[in-house]
Amino acid sequence: MGDTWSVLILRDASRGMTQFDQFRTSLGIAPNILSRRLKALTEAGVLAKRRYSERPPRDEYVLTEAGREFLPIMAALGEWGRRHNGGGAALSQLVADETGEPVRAVVVDAASGKRLDQVPMHLVMPLGS
Repeated sequence: MGDTWSVLILRDASRGMTQFDQFRTSLGIAPNILSRRLKALTEAGVLAKRRYSERPPRDEYVLTEAGREFLPIMAALGEWGRRHNGGGAALSQLVADETGEPVRAVVVDAASGKRLDQVPMHLVMPLGS
């Protein structure tokens, strides 16, 4: 997940793209780089590779549960980017199906319901680190 291509592949998968050529066309990515990223995302468990044609052999890549759980993280990153790095006009935007209104992603603490950017906190490292 730590590279731009992987996030963009997951973005496109969330838009319904599943096939190698769809990703390649959408992203303008070199085939060897796309192959490596799809393999890494599959090994990480965020995409699943499924055979959809035996002749010729063709596979598709679909989001797993872990991949679907990453979508809110991408939404939060996009929200941050719109606020702090781009003005928003040319950036993609999630829109609520029910209302047609833009979705404004925020990250909240499940225990308190408070926005994380409003919770005093600190990082605790595991023992031995």
